[in-house]
Amino acid sequence: MLYSWLATSFNLPSTWKTERVLLNFAAVDYEATVFVNGYNVTFHRGGYFAFAVDVTHYLKSNGTNELLVFVHDPTDSDGYVIPIGKQTLRPSHIFYTPCSGIWQSVWIESAPSNYITQLDISAGMDGQGVPPSRTNSSNPLTDVVNTTVSSSRNAGVPVKIAVIDRNSKETIATHSGTSDVQCTFSVPFVNLWSPHSPTLYDITVTLRDDEVTSYTGFRTISRGKVNGIERPLLNGKFVFQFGTLDQGFWPDGIYLPPNREAMVYDLGVLKELGFNMLRKHIKVEPALFYQACDEMGILLFQDMPSLRPLQQKTLDNCTVVTILPGAAQQDEFARQLELLILDPTRLVDSTSGWYDHGAGDFSDNHHYANPQCGSPFYSIPSSPYDPGRIGIQGEFGGIGQNVSIEHLWNIKDAIDTINQTYEIDTSIEAWNYRGHRLLGELLDQVNFYSCSGGIWTQTTDVEGEVNGLLTYDRRVLRPHVRQWQADIQSLYDAASSRSNNSMVS
Repeated sequence: MLYSWLATSFNLPSTWKTERVLLNFAAVDYEATVFVNGYNVTFHRGGYFAFAVDVTHYLKSNGTNELLVFVHDPTDSDGYVIPIGKQTLRPSHIFYTPCSGIWQSVWIESAPSNYITQLDISAGMDGQGVPPSRTNSSNPLTDVVNTTVSSSRNAGVPVKIAVIDRNSKETIATHSGTSDVQCTFSVPFVNLWSPHSPTLYDITVTLRDDEVTSYTGFRTISRGKVNGIERPLLNGKFVFQFGTLDQGFWPDGIYLPPNREAMVYDLGVLKELGFNMLRKHIKVEPALFYQACDEMGILLFQDMPSLRPLQQKTLDNCTVVTILPGAAQQDEFARQLELLILDPTRLVDSTSGWYDHGAGDFSDNHHYANPQCGSPFYSIPSSPYDPGRIGIQGEFGGIGQNVSIEHLWNIKDAIDTINQTYEIDTSIEAWNYRGHRLLGELLDQVNFYSCSGGIWTQTTDVEGEVNGLLTYDRRVLRPHVRQWQADIQSLYDAASSRSNNSMVS
């Protein structure tokens, strides 16, 4: 069990003439008690989510202010079953070094007495799931924005919303509404967002003296039958979604990348190879990560960080029991899950691989190394393909290739687990040959069966795992780029040919 104190001091800018001062934390792992000038100003639980507190009454307008944060991180502690993803105090192969404390940005900002606390935006394609009349993104139909502007104090305050073309900087639509009430308005002549054309529009929202900026993309994600097969639909069309398992660990910062450029570098490698999606694996990233995905044209499967991995303890009577969550811990997991899910229009993969209880939009299979996607064959613990849902290969590949020590996580316990990798290829040529063969198997399942998407394991090596497209230090790229580009494009072409002259229902 980890306890820590983090301390700093700050002065208010001399130019601030404000009614409120807000203290913001983007993420603290796991519980944070915040003190300003000796006053306990807030408590927050959950290692992945932002929180803010109005500290106006606790500040010195002239002079230095003291900020103290007391952190409790109960990872692997007796009795605690919390959302931690792959973190553990006892790293071993697929479980890694834990992160603790303030791991994302902290900042102060000024605000008027009634300020904007949250902006929820959903911009769809004509406001419909599958509008059959739309044939391309430039068709001059009206698209719909649903927006809720939450305020800090009085509800029902007038707000103004402007939609701005990011390229021309021209305002293309405006709307007047009220705070804390969902409003819907139309925006004509917009281009739709897609991985091939990730068009975004800026949003400016004004609530009296407060103004915030954001952005949106016009897109509708849904599902429907295409030629009798259940498919994921983007803007009313079947788009084969192919990405990587993306864990977001870093050798120098564990959960936190060294800078935005490093984080975007990983995404750029995926785009260059031809991936149009990634599965963010049981971790929640900084907001800049998701913004970069939107700007670069990358769809996302977002995992909820899992509870503490199944572990055991020995009781006083020598009985060995599995550590499981109690009712209160399950309720806390559900509370944090609701914080993660802000958009109820998205598709849900209720169980990625493993034992399928029949819920959600996807029939998801995990199998290493070869895929079993939407196919008439499967291996336990995955379940047989369910034609009533979308067939997807939630994880496959996982083939590894060892590298020299300067590119490894140089910890003996991690190095000792390398041979637990699903498959080890002894040369980079063998690794690329095996990748080509496995992508060819997935291609067959797109052509002949009901495969609608796949997730290759994984973007980078992590500690004792050496099955990444990139090594852990991001200095070695394993794929032969042209080969992988061609193999991935073949998946998209096959999916397109299966949906030509399609009937969507």
